[in-house]
Amino acid sequence: MAEAHQAVGFRPSLTSDGAEVELSAPVLQEIYLSGLRSWKRHLSRFWNDFLTGVFPASPLSWLFLFSAIQLAWFLQLDPSLGLMEKIKELLPDWGGQHHGLRGVLAAALFASCLWGALIFTLHVALRLLLSYHGWLLEPHGAMSSPTKTWLALVRIFSGRHPMLFSYQRSLPRQPVPSVQDTVRKYLESVRPVLSDEDFDWTAVLAQEFLRLQASLLQWYLRLKSWWASNYVSDWWEEFVYLRSRNPLMVNSNYYMMDFLYVTPTPLQAARAGNAVHALLLYRHRLNRQEITPTLLMGMRPLCSAQYEKIFNTTRIPGVQKDYIRHLHDSQHVAVFHRGRFFRVGTHSRNSLLSPRALEQQFQRILDDPSPACPHEEHLAALTAAPRGTWAQVRTSLKTQAAEALEAVEGAAFFVSLDAEPAGLTREDPAASLDAYAHALLAGRGHDRWFDKSFTLIVFSNGKLGLSVEHSWADCPISGHMWEFTLATECFQLGYSTDGHCKGHPDPTLPQPQRLQWDLPDQIHSSISLALRGAKILSENVDCHVFPFSLFGKSFIRRCHLSSDSFIQIALQLAHFRDRGQFCLTYESAMTRLFLEGRTETVRSCTREACNFVRAMEDTEKTDPQCLTLFRVAVDKHQALLKAAMSGQGVDRHLFALYVVSRFLHLQSPFLTQVHSEQWQLSTSQIPVQQMHLFDVHNYPDYVSSGGGFGPADDHGYGVSYIFMGDDMITFHISSKKSSTKTDSHRLGQHIEDALLDVASLFQAGQHFKRRFRGSGKEDSRHRCGFLSRQTGASKTSMTSTDF
Repeated sequence: MAEAHQAVGFRPSLTSDGAEVELSAPVLQEIYLSGLRSWKRHLSRFWNDFLTGVFPASPLSWLFLFSAIQLAWFLQLDPSLGLMEKIKELLPDWGGQHHGLRGVLAAALFASCLWGALIFTLHVALRLLLSYHGWLLEPHGAMSSPTKTWLALVRIFSGRHPMLFSYQRSLPRQPVPSVQDTVRKYLESVRPVLSDEDFDWTAVLAQEFLRLQASLLQWYLRLKSWWASNYVSDWWEEFVYLRSRNPLMVNSNYYMMDFLYVTPTPLQAARAGNAVHALLLYRHRLNRQEITPTLLMGMRPLCSAQYEKIFNTTRIPGVQKDYIRHLHDSQHVAVFHRGRFFRVGTHSRNSLLSPRALEQQFQRILDDPSPACPHEEHLAALTAAPRGTWAQVRTSLKTQAAEALEAVEGAAFFVSLDAEPAGLTREDPAASLDAYAHALLAGRGHDRWFDKSFTLIVFSNGKLGLSVEHSWADCPISGHMWEFTLATECFQLGYSTDGHCKGHPDPTLPQPQRLQWDLPDQIHSSISLALRGAKILSENVDCHVFPFSLFGKSFIRRCHLSSDSFIQIALQLAHFRDRGQFCLTYESAMTRLFLEGRTETVRSCTREACNFVRAMEDTEKTDPQCLTLFRVAVDKHQALLKAAMSGQGVDRHLFALYVVSRFLHLQSPFLTQVHSEQWQLSTSQIPVQQMHLFDVHNYPDYVSSGGGFGPADDHGYGVSYIFMGDDMITFHISSKKSSTKTDSHRLGQHIEDALLDVASLFQAGQHFKRRFRGSGKEDSRHRCGFLSRQTGASKTSMTSTDF
């Protein structure tokens, strides 16, 4: 979600003095190290690979094969065609009494070789099948005969009941696109936002790059793609995230919200107890690989590598670059409340504490009257400071307060018990949601440990939220965990009638351990400076959240359109009305069809989208003409999205080429210009991946309202959206208050208008036309039905007469 901001910051981080030292190594050495890191990851997962690497076979299948061979041998049949006799001859002669043992060993060796050959054949066949992407490029709703045949073969070779990492060995590697195609697509993508003179100059630079440098840089990338698991992902993690020296808060982290209209219990400790227990249940399932791998079309598996670092993970700051520390296990969580830090154990006698016992521990923290020690209250502001500054201070902190620091960094995750309420209120729904989003994204600058993989935030009225560090994984991974958490803590664990967790307290549990920080005098000023910077950064963020309830996915589906493309084209119209110009637009798309794939950029501001926007602003254009242009723009966006998912995008390839050029110390004006571009509109859709966990018909309000992230540019917007059920879309918009060019609420107004205007082009949406078009002065809370659903309210469905 927030990687657009980090990608923009990538270029200066490479040209800093510290980074230059790191990039002085020969490129072949770096490629060798990339491959070595890949192999080390495989070796560290040896036992996991043994259990899942034989999939779709199983260890029991070896026993069945061995038994069948032994039975055939007993019946004086030789299925090995003489090979077992040759194996027996090669085995040591232990005497006549061990003749039968030699036969058993020969049969076991033959069975193992045959079993391994069959598994290898299955893996090769499945990898070849998964390398086919023709299904992705076909028109929506249509399926060709080759794709139907492919689906049948994948079903045959995929086996049954896969574990989370079962498909990892069968996933294809991400291909390196043709450099000529990448440059052509890039020039096509920037044409709508450049003047004729600037575009001609960019085209000249591109041709010079293709003629002088492209082939050499491409050769190194192909070499890396053969040797390492993924030709781009490890560099993306290192250079875009870990080498960035910017503060994590707002720039890199993102947030996930609770249910919008309901709060299962108003008791803060109870909500924390159930939520922490649900998260640890998810970790337990993760460790046992009981989480079903994500399958597109119910058949095509996605890479599961990013799930490994959800828990027990901390980003450790460094002077020149950070690194990710991941522990095998952790049996405690770190808790922050009113400036104090606590260590709360999550297990008792190797079993997970009950939700009621966890609630008891959190309530003890809430009732603890002890004050925070001097400077302890604002200590976490250091994690919101520039990374180099925090790295230097952490060196002193690790010496003086090693035990407390280890308790925080070694925790399963961080829990913040906020002293203030949050969430939607009847008195001022719009402002309360905006404040809720801001509290999740930035807080007060000193009440989140931004280095942890994620922070669970529990507000005083029982509202929940999540603040997620971005380097270890992307939004769909944390989103999958969050969906499980919300569904489990509400529908499976539940609450008693008085709002407490079910069960009974455990009076024998020891009190939560208060962490003691022996803070040296020299870091007091660093904490004060970090807090000042965090407050400035926090106060500069303008967050706006609004649920659009006039129509949703069901209406877009009836128009026979992709819901994501529908929103993306509407966003182009809204942004043009807001700024009066087109801009480079960043939309995140996943590349997890490939081993260790992460994301790719969809450049949504296309020539086709611009033609549609101009037509909508032209009073002489009729609705049918605009509708035709809209469908063309949607088709173009779908083509770009599918190309990105199939490894044929533009930006990751250009990024990798730029990294190689820096290693080789080659100056490329074209690549330098590419990585100096600003993304003034950064967008992302929050995927809903486990709708089976929620009963949207009986409990329509128990659906996550998504999340958001900071803007990628100081004069730009960050926009994320989630389809809540079939009839609502929730938007999260962010911008900088210091910019005179942006206003999150103003853009939200334009988004509502754009959605209604686009809907009016369709016959089913004519009800919107004239009624809402041009009504920009109306309060958005009334125009999109903000007040139609309140806390605990039932769903207000949309009937055909509403159109």
